[in-house]
Amino acid sequence: MMFRLEDGRQPVCKLDLSRPTVSRLLRFSRDQGLVRLEIADPAKDREAAASRLEAKYGLKKALLVYDASHDRRILNEKLGERAAGYLASIVRDHDRIGISWGRALEEVANHLRPSSCKDVSVVQLKGSVSVSDMNNYANDISRNFGAAFQTNTLALPLPVIFDSAVTKDIVMRDRFIADVFAAGKATNIAIFTCGTVRNDAMLFKLGYLDKSETARLQAHAVGDVISHFITADGSLADADIDAKTVSLPLGEVKEKEYSILVVGAAPKISAIRGTLLGGYANVLITDYESALSFLA
Repeated sequence: MMFRLEDGRQPVCKLDLSRPTVSRLLRFSRDQGLVRLEIADPAKDREAAASRLEAKYGLKKALLVYDASHDRRILNEKLGERAAGYLASIVRDHDRIGISWGRALEEVANHLRPSSCKDVSVVQLKGSVSVSDMNNYANDISRNFGAAFQTNTLALPLPVIFDSAVTKDIVMRDRFIADVFAAGKATNIAIFTCGTVRNDAMLFKLGYLDKSETARLQAHAVGDVISHFITADGSLADADIDAKTVSLPLGEVKEKEYSILVVGAAPKISAIRGTLLGGYANVLITDYESALSFLA
């Protein structure tokens, strides 16, 4: 056994003790109350943090995954797997599931297993047609959700943000579009993610907004919930842009039996907090490190 000074200089004391002797000394010290050995339980820590989140934000359920990789792809896989498992546990016969799109939702869809529930319907809660070559994963998500619940997903074949509110209003009067939108409102389960207002935000890269609109949002918003941009306290960030947006209204999201937010990683902390403060989610599936930020 060797001792060193705190500054790392040469040892000042050396004891010729065998491992069995050290073990006996530790056991004696523990029995005498001089030494206490504790083993941290990460799962227990996550459960405690989840309970605190539920109490702080009035959530039905908070589920936390642990990821030390700091790799967004790996984290999304873990979130998707956990969310798919939770969804399987709550879906019942005749349920109506509303879905959005994005990388986190793609992983949820990838991890779904065939369900034995009957008469389950799936519908898109917001427009999905992109004006760029960037993939928003909407088609893959719709296909996998439909396959898991033995149904054809009702798609909303529109841009998520139109050039003008007038154009959007005219299109929304179409009977077929109105029926799909009504089906979205009738869902009792909504599962979605939230985005940021960073330059690499998917809604910015998909080409729906011009430079002045992007700058305006970056000045006032923290992110988006089902493509509705919100401020830090969960309020609507820009009424003019929202008037052009094809998505389930935020007020409707609050009324769902289950409104499930699946999202994680440090860049999205402000958006997640705004979503929770706005009351748009009653179930949160996120990572442990992000959860500690919300609780700090």
